[in-house]
Amino acid sequence: MKNKVFRHELKYLMSEREAVLIRSRLREKARIDEHAVNGSYFIRSLYFDDLRESAYGDKQAGTSERRKFRIRIYNYSDDVISLECKEKKGSYILKRSGRISKEELDRILSGDYSFLPEREESVLKEFYISLCSEGLRPSVMVDYDRVPYVFDPGTVRITFDENIRSGFMSYDLFDKSIPVFSAMDPGMLIMEVKFTEYLPDTVKDLIEPGAAVQLAASKFVMCSDVMRDIRGFRRTV
Repeated sequence: MKNKVFRHELKYLMSEREAVLIRSRLREKARIDEHAVNGSYFIRSLYFDDLRESAYGDKQAGTSERRKFRIRIYNYSDDVISLECKEKKGSYILKRSGRISKEELDRILSGDYSFLPEREESVLKEFYISLCSEGLRPSVMVDYDRVPYVFDPGTVRITFDENIRSGFMSYDLFDKSIPVFSAMDPGMLIMEVKFTEYLPDTVKDLIEPGAAVQLAASKFVMCSDVMRDIRGFRRTV
């Protein structure tokens, strides 16, 4: 098993106008991630939570150590289906993942987890334990379009997440017809900055936001709140 590498993650809520200015500076020093087709890609994530909504509550309460599981796809394709666990310890984050097949995804969503303990990846085994012991179940669908930049040698990654929206009435990751509801005000987006040890001054100068606000809420919480509003209730912590 590879050593765990915790990284820093900074999030900023900003206008599209400010993002355009920052991205114009980034083009001179950074490059678009090679996985981005025409400069961006679509992400859909299905988050899991327990019956007590612990992942949601821990995030809202700012609990220093927390984790959440999600299944993620890109561009509606089943070529890469990633089951991920995102952990946070203080100001550091760690993301661990394992690949699953379309058939395995369907089995998970139908309540059949029996194959997970047989998989080699530790994150899949941990997911199985949480499914059985904590009662994890699908919680919210999160969609957005991502414009990703990377700096060589690759320890710094900057992304712009646009059109953040929450899916409704279905947990079918590949259904393009699911009703979606915007989780942000028009003209706003999220810039995320991830780095391992420190953020170089040259990068700081490029991405220094002006009117942007450092963000505490996650896309998971924002989309969960949208669904709570639609269903007629909002949890308070």
